[in-house]
Amino acid sequence: MPKYARIPILVSLLFLNVFGEKAISFDRDIQPILSENCYFCHGTDPKHREGDLRLDLREDALDSGAIIPGKPEKSELIERIHAKDPDDLMPPPDSNRKLTSEQKDLLARWIKEGAEYTEHWAFTRLPKPTGKSIDTIVSSHLAEQGVKLKAKAEPHQLLRRLTFDLSGLPPTLEQITNFNPKNPELFIDQLLASPSYGEHMATPWLDVSRYADSYGFQQDKSRRVWPFRDYVINSFNSNKPFDRFIHEQIAGDLLPDASRESRIATTFSRLHQQKVEGGSVPEEFRVEYVADRVHTFGTTFLGLTLECSRCHDHKYDPTTAKDYYSLFAFFDDIDESGLYSYFNSEATPTPAMPLPNEAQEQQLAELKSGIASASAKLEKTRKEFTPTQVDSKDLPKLKPDELLHLSFDDGKDKGANKAVSGKIGKAIKLTGDDAIGTKVGDFHREQPFTVSLWLQTPDLKDRAVIFSRSKAWHDAASRGYELLLVDNHLQWSLIHFWPGNAISIKTKDPVKPGEWVHVAVTNDGSSSARGLQIYINGKPTSTEIRYDHLTRAIKGGGNPHIRLGERMRDRGFKEGLIDEFRVFGSKLSDQEISNLLFPIHRKPSKSELARDPSYKTALEELQTARSAYNRLEESIPEIMVMKESRKPKQAYILNRGSYENRGKEVEAAFPRFLPSFGIKPTNRHALAKWLTHPEHPLTSRVIVNRFWQSLFGRGLVNTSEDFGIQGDRPEHQELLNELAARFISSGWDTKALIKDIVMSQVYQQDSFSSSLELEKDPENRLLARGPRHRLSAEQIRDQALTASGLLVPKVGGPSVHPYDLAESFKPSKPTMGEGLYRRSLYTYWKRTGPSPAMMAFDAVKRDVCSAKRETTSTPLQALVLLNGIQFVETSHHLADKTLKKHPTETKAAIREMYLRLASRKPDEKEIEILLEIFEEQRSHFKTHPEEAERFLSQGYTKTKSTTPELAALSTVAQAILNLYEVNTKQ
Repeated sequence: MPKYARIPILVSLLFLNVFGEKAISFDRDIQPILSENCYFCHGTDPKHREGDLRLDLREDALDSGAIIPGKPEKSELIERIHAKDPDDLMPPPDSNRKLTSEQKDLLARWIKEGAEYTEHWAFTRLPKPTGKSIDTIVSSHLAEQGVKLKAKAEPHQLLRRLTFDLSGLPPTLEQITNFNPKNPELFIDQLLASPSYGEHMATPWLDVSRYADSYGFQQDKSRRVWPFRDYVINSFNSNKPFDRFIHEQIAGDLLPDASRESRIATTFSRLHQQKVEGGSVPEEFRVEYVADRVHTFGTTFLGLTLECSRCHDHKYDPTTAKDYYSLFAFFDDIDESGLYSYFNSEATPTPAMPLPNEAQEQQLAELKSGIASASAKLEKTRKEFTPTQVDSKDLPKLKPDELLHLSFDDGKDKGANKAVSGKIGKAIKLTGDDAIGTKVGDFHREQPFTVSLWLQTPDLKDRAVIFSRSKAWHDAASRGYELLLVDNHLQWSLIHFWPGNAISIKTKDPVKPGEWVHVAVTNDGSSSARGLQIYINGKPTSTEIRYDHLTRAIKGGGNPHIRLGERMRDRGFKEGLIDEFRVFGSKLSDQEISNLLFPIHRKPSKSELARDPSYKTALEELQTARSAYNRLEESIPEIMVMKESRKPKQAYILNRGSYENRGKEVEAAFPRFLPSFGIKPTNRHALAKWLTHPEHPLTSRVIVNRFWQSLFGRGLVNTSEDFGIQGDRPEHQELLNELAARFISSGWDTKALIKDIVMSQVYQQDSFSSSLELEKDPENRLLARGPRHRLSAEQIRDQALTASGLLVPKVGGPSVHPYDLAESFKPSKPTMGEGLYRRSLYTYWKRTGPSPAMMAFDAVKRDVCSAKRETTSTPLQALVLLNGIQFVETSHHLADKTLKKHPTETKAAIREMYLRLASRKPDEKEIEILLEIFEEQRSHFKTHPEEAERFLSQGYTKTKSTTPELAALSTVAQAILNLYEVNTKQ
């Protein structure tokens, strides 16, 4: 080993006892240095590890000689960080990383003290709650810094703080008048009980849920997911225990007491972007959807950057690629397509759940009862039926309800498909690229029908379309039906949206190449896989059920008629032979299908004739009952949910994250570096139980931190999306631990947690800070002052609507289109009427064209999970407040209702507008400035009345007056709306 210059090392050692006497903590002091500068090449990822040196594990670091406890002067780590030779210096010069003198000294001191490793703070078990108050914990920590908590905030500031934090809305005049800052508990309880509380709390959860009303990507078509948003609102308002809230969203379909509400909650895992653009590979994007669920799960509940483990072991955290794909397996348990439908954009990607209203539920029950009665009548008729007999000479006539017969015996080519010798006379040889069209086959799913043919495959087909009544393979909602060869097994399917809303069966035995085989497929109209049958050479063949869930229409979505041998964007029956193709408008009996082989098959002497009139009548009644039920069922809206597949999928490590590069098989499992608590990782329900186990180190810390972030503008851990080794370390770790432990012991009581925080002096203290305080603690990490930050995009718009009296307080329902969506990147028509004045939470969220006004104030696009929003201050924000139609209109109405109350008292009108928007009365200097604006604008509008009229005509709801006074007072309202204190919680 080369010997490096020792002088810097000796200098460091001389000062080991000079720097603070407090013992060095590996987790607090050392790991951040190693993580930032060393772990990339000497950490968890074996594929990128240099020199076979691993520093994240003590045993490996000591075995290598890089670290010799108690002897920094002999440890190669210390020698390397002080090396003069660039080839020996660590970190290498080309890494753009460089240790400071203080960091080098810390490493030397740590080794001198024994080089002990400790577990990362976020992965340690939560201590039991101590019962210490928030104020006690924070004050104790501040005392170590020689700092104290500030006095309580000014009443109007505390009032605004509470109303915005607990309802998202500004205080009303009544609340301003009645607020008691000395005893705000009753007021806090009222806010927590208000419906506005759930609406406000829902917004950050919709950010992490990546909630949007459109699919995303280029096409970005609309989807119906707003019932999930309403579920979130109702959950917060009802104070649903947060562990139950988690269970429902991860595994609401698997709960023992699963309900409609809990199943809607699983939409959480389906809110990712979805693809439909041409050229997209379905399996590639199906894998992307599952990966998004893993990333969202990691950010939302674990506070970990799991996405870094998709292609390789995490370079900093202990999550491996195997951990990643073991979690992947939990979310890869549904029947879904990688693309939504291009041709049927109203079709809901599966799995989907219908959402009938009460009247529809009652109708469905009645119609279902009618089906049961008709089925019983049909069965009774069948049992009482006495078969008649006919002679064999009449057998060729037994082809009931035949709609089509293609014999191909005319010997004519069908386009590029050639006529050749067949099983009976002539057959057709298919190119696989040219379809043979028909004029029949537009069946409803409740209509029984039969299709039969002779076929011969020249070779093994991994996939080939024999015939279909649908548009295209890659379009998941190409409704209809199809007969395929899949690895030479026949697969017969009726489809609404593949694969989750379809019935499909597949033969257990393959078709032999080079041999003619007679195939008949039937549908009995029951919308059940048991109602499908495949016959081979006149006999029912053994099949397996692939999918058995068909609840929607199979009609529509393309060509209404059967086509043979080819389908758009699919693989045709290349070089395959077809003969005697027949379509029947009924489900043929076994005997009738056997007769179709005549005269090739042996001639029976007699045959059963199952065409009894009473049986036919009963069958028609059953079909009518099913039709009525199906039409109603198909009219009911659906929502995407999670629902386990019939058969579990095998999961694999995908090398470099590529969908087509499968590696080793893996099973569903929890990350190995976290305890399993004896829970078997069987499914998503087990995952939810593991996540909310009382001893889980991450979940409650992560959730509590985000609640703190919503109140203070930043979390106790600033990197709320990353609790890993690269993430921020909490200044108040004891406080986070106490609140997280208390949250669990309270039964995951969200309202109790929020109330505990807002009742504290830490929260209620003054937010003023001197220049020196700002310099020392610009982010308020110490919590030595109250929270101060700009209002969210939703709060700024909702404040204007509330103050003007235009806000429509209706809770829930479909999303609405406010004015500014007409100016978005993908414009849409505004929702006229009350939809213009709903809370911003209900704004239609289109990923490629989100609300421009909301984006100006830092709303997130929700393409991916977002644990926190950035806060900016730009001139564009002032322009939105001054010129946005919504804000111009609210200024008119605020001025109008104030002017009506104070028609001759301009000062009084200005005072009231100021009070409504800033929650305090303006001082005389402020009134003087605003009066000056008023007089100046009134003079202008008197001279230019047409401008006053044009200005006051903005918006859907017009004021009756167009006087210069109203126009001038409106501009004053705009000025107040733009004030820092109006748009800031302080």
